[in-house]
Amino acid sequence: MSFVSRKFMALTKKQIQEIINYWKEGSNHDWGTAQSLWNSKRYDACLFFCHLTLEKLLKGLVVERTQKAAPYIHDLAELLKITSILDKQQMKRMAVFTGFNMKCRYSNVKLAFYKLCTREFTKPYFKEAEELILWLKTFYQKDKLII
Repeated sequence: MSFVSRKFMALTKKQIQEIINYWKEGSNHDWGTAQSLWNSKRYDACLFFCHLTLEKLLKGLVVERTQKAAPYIHDLAELLKITSILDKQQMKRMAVFTGFNMKCRYSNVKLAFYKLCTREFTKPYFKEAEELILWLKTFYQKDKLII
């Protein structure tokens, strides 16, 4: 049974944990990709994968806290709100990363974003993504963290 079809039915505790693990494992993979892209100087794609990493961590938290499948949205601040972690400063930080998602997906802004994403531009956001990742991981139930 796919995670998509589970949205419309009650989930068992085991299924909920499987979905949470799916999102956390995906975020770990995407963070590794972001780091590789940073090292290979593909800064625009690096920021896109930073967004994906944060999105997947947030979706895992949404599932853990609501006991329901995460919504099909990419807005990080909105996902943070759904978790009931109401931190205005962090919501603003998340909104910046949501912008990177949009700028990497749509060709009418892709080239301009590519040119903007120098090492100097990307470095503080890459560091900020790492800080946000560590911060989000503190909200997971400690006994269920993937190491």
